[in-house]
Amino acid sequence: MTNISTGKLLAEGKTKRIWDAQGQPLHVVVESKDDITAGDGAKHDVISGKASLSNRTTSNVFRLLKACGLPVAFAGEIDETRFLAERCTMIPYEVVVRREAHGSFLHRYPHVPKGRYLPELRLEFFAKTSGKMWSEQPIPMEDPFLDMSGDPVRFYLPHWTEKQKEESERTGFTGFLVGQQPFLEIPRRDFLRETKCTEENLAGMGEIALKTFLILEKAWQLAHRRLVDFKVEFGANSGGELRLADVIDNDSWRVLDDGRYIDKQLYRDGIDLDTVAAKYRLVAELTENFGLPRQRLILWRASKSDDLKSFEEALVSCGAEGVCGVHVVTCSLHKEPMRAYEEIGRLVQEVPDSVVVALCGRSNGAGPTLSAQVSVPVITVPATWRKFPEDVWSSLRTPSEAPVATILDPKNAVLSALQILAMRNPRLYAELRIRQEERLCNVVKL
Repeated sequence: MTNISTGKLLAEGKTKRIWDAQGQPLHVVVESKDDITAGDGAKHDVISGKASLSNRTTSNVFRLLKACGLPVAFAGEIDETRFLAERCTMIPYEVVVRREAHGSFLHRYPHVPKGRYLPELRLEFFAKTSGKMWSEQPIPMEDPFLDMSGDPVRFYLPHWTEKQKEESERTGFTGFLVGQQPFLEIPRRDFLRETKCTEENLAGMGEIALKTFLILEKAWQLAHRRLVDFKVEFGANSGGELRLADVIDNDSWRVLDDGRYIDKQLYRDGIDLDTVAAKYRLVAELTENFGLPRQRLILWRASKSDDLKSFEEALVSCGAEGVCGVHVVTCSLHKEPMRAYEEIGRLVQEVPDSVVVALCGRSNGAGPTLSAQVSVPVITVPATWRKFPEDVWSSLRTPSEAPVATILDPKNAVLSALQILAMRNPRLYAELRIRQEERLCNVVKL
């Protein structure tokens, strides 16, 4: 995507420029800059090559998210510092998702220790402001924290003042925002109208942000690092459809490598620019490997009378239908053992990252037999165990080197197989984990 010409400069921020894409009225060109800032622009430096690293990182991230089916504005990388995106009307929120307690979160919740793991992802909204104004009203600090839980919408200080930060470093006191009252309250309907946002879009931003975080959480786990929080922005395209927009680069998140930041937090903390640049380069290189694996769930049954309806229902209920490849085999190991051995060997050879689930009635030894032939996990479901309880023993009392797992509930068997595949699949992990998040809770009071 190199033949893209830019027209009029539409907007310029601290770290990027937005250009008209000539001949493509529904798209814009996003160009990264070498600038790096902190403290609402109070701290500002230029790092040679940062634009290229930021663009690489953003393109790598959005390619993964696009492959996972998320609605992103990103259309494609143009060159070292630019990418093409759908033209969007930006919605003036920063949407933050947190897995651990870091940054301004610690200012608002001083009773929570730094790095505290949050089993349930924390979703937060901040208003994007400039000039310490909101809708012609002066406010004490930029980008206020929003309590969107009810009506009215309440505005709070997002973090300590610079003076409070200095005092905290000197004295260790952290209670500056304890018991703070909202400095502004706006009726919910008025607030949404002012920000050109609907209740539907608000819910959609939260849902997409959570799923995006989970996808990237797994991608970073596979890179042997830890994503602990991020911020993203949204817009509506020309058709009014919600899009994950702007950029997602090393300024957008906190990522830990053996407990140490490798992101913009280094710059905030005053680390030298050479070290910051080296970490940005590392992140760009690591995100090059972000992607989805080729995987297969093999459903094995002995005959057509072995009903796969429960398996199909499980795939739908888990949100995994179409996420990973599913291959159904109908073959009796009693009647066609040689064909069975050849078939399972061929399937695993084609897609080594596979899991086998065997649903067998009278041929209840199929699962253990298959597990002795391949090096991938095999889960067996003895389908007739309720009618013939003794049939379960051939699935439980297996000989040596037949490492089959036995699960009686077909839906749990499929879920177990999907969880194994999700260990290496960011999209599948997000689909499964999002359902777990709904029933989890954070132990600490937030």
